[in-house]
Amino acid sequence: MANSKPRILNNNRDMVWSLIPLVIACLLIAGIASQCTLSPGGPKQGPIPNFDVDAALQYDATELDFPIRNPVVPEDWTPNSGSRQSIAGDQGGDVSNVGYISGAGRYIKLTQSSAMEEVLVPFSVGESRYAAGSETIDGNEWVVYEQEGAEPVWVTDLG
Repeated sequence: MANSKPRILNNNRDMVWSLIPLVIACLLIAGIASQCTLSPGGPKQGPIPNFDVDAALQYDATELDFPIRNPVVPEDWTPNSGSRQSIAGDQGGDVSNVGYISGAGRYIKLTQSSAMEEVLVPFSVGESRYAAGSETIDGNEWVVYEQEGAEPVWVTDLG
């Protein structure tokens, strides 16, 4: 039986012409849903969320059963987030987190907890780490947990 379609419908050009309306429709839907952007110069940092670190740490200090400290940080660090969690188990405890964006644009998380170090480190970073060494700074011994390809974690017990 001979092909009943006209010859003009049987080439690659017709396939392209058929796909163009579909691609335009997809781009239109994505544009309406704000799910696509064009950044010729690469991504740009948006505004840092406003977070009241003083109020958050003061609240945690009244609610949690261990001392919460509000450390003095460099002037160019901007607080941007905070959370509170709990680690279950005998060595677990409450966890208070505060996040900062440094002047260089890096994220730094300060975690304060009554949990034991052995359970706090894997809980905070999502995986087990082993102590790579220690550093003494201003009379406090900090244990440094490192892993290749990951940010180091510094832990100390301030009592």
